[in-house]
Amino acid sequence: MNWQAISDRIRLETGRDFHFAAAQPLGGGDINSAYRLQGRDRSYFVKLNRRELADMFAAEFAGLREIAAVGAIRAPAPVIHGETGTQAYLVLEYLEFGASTRESQRLLGQQLADLHRPRQPYFGWHRDNTIGSTPQVNTRSDDWIAFWRDQRLGYQLRLAASNGYAGRLQAQGKRLCGVLAGLFDGYRPQPSLLHGDLWAGNSATDSQGRPVVFDPACYYGDREADIAMTELFGGYGKDFYQAYNESWPLDAGYPVRKTLYNLYHVLNHLNLFGDGYRRQAESMTVQLLSELGA
Repeated sequence: MNWQAISDRIRLETGRDFHFAAAQPLGGGDINSAYRLQGRDRSYFVKLNRRELADMFAAEFAGLREIAAVGAIRAPAPVIHGETGTQAYLVLEYLEFGASTRESQRLLGQQLADLHRPRQPYFGWHRDNTIGSTPQVNTRSDDWIAFWRDQRLGYQLRLAASNGYAGRLQAQGKRLCGVLAGLFDGYRPQPSLLHGDLWAGNSATDSQGRPVVFDPACYYGDREADIAMTELFGGYGKDFYQAYNESWPLDAGYPVRKTLYNLYHVLNHLNLFGDGYRRQAESMTVQLLSELGA
């Protein structure tokens, strides 16, 4: 890896001297390689992947900027993205993390509610991005149900079919897509800025006890989708949910719709990681159809 080329780009972009000393591998990622790029007096966080995935990093760069512009919650500052040799890279501010506490969980709940407050007159975003390494289509729409049906569930179901997951999953998925409106009786989602991929591995507490979010898959959508994903794999405590609801209470229909929103992520895991997620996706689809009496 040409670390000197990246270091030169950092120096040009920031206007500050940066002299490359070492690149320390970091663990924890399923999609990208990660490193701490160390200089004499400062460090940066660097992600690497194949050159053809450079646009994935460009979208993440834009998402971090959009979150930072709201000023509600801390995210690592994006520095540069680009390509060198056979690899694409993304350089971010390097943050030292600390231990999560009840207070940091409460702050995360309050600050996530604040992140969700900015609105747009449309659902979607100004560009497509990725969820993991799967393309995520964000074509603007003024119809949330159609957006979720076509650009979220429908997209993942079509991808699953192309990956060989046909039969019951596809039949049930098609039925569900046809009756989605029944899950929104009396509820009109507003376009909130979403993190888009908010599981416990994509948030932390910095060394000063402040919440931090990272690895976004941003778009404007129903804020319930972000909260739902926090429940999919666990890792968030009651203080987080209590603080969020005190700041901005969730609608009474959320406990049912969270299964709909998390089905998207389970389908994505099926497409990324394989057959181990098929039964869960089928079970969630049956549960939603049962709720709808379909």
